[in-house]
Amino acid sequence: MSEAEILDRLRQILHDSFGIEPARVVPETHLFEELDLDSIDAVDLAIKLQELTGRRIKPEEFRNVRTVADVIVAVESLLKS
Repeated sequence: MSEAEILDRLRQILHDSFGIEPARVVPETHLFEELDLDSIDAVDLAIKLQELTGRRIKPEEFRNVRTVADVIVAVESLLKS
């Protein structure tokens, strides 16, 4: 899965789960500051990403995720493992 495909899937997840307009979801976007996600939303997002990748996300790997680009890197890492 390419970065663009991951970004498209992430846009879809954020729109379906949190009502966030896909146009707002770009790599530089901060999840908590700009998209107003909270810690519970982050857990929900991690679960959705686990479903997307078929792999478990370790909490310590997701703890440092702050931007959409960080999520893309985390998904790429999961897909490679």
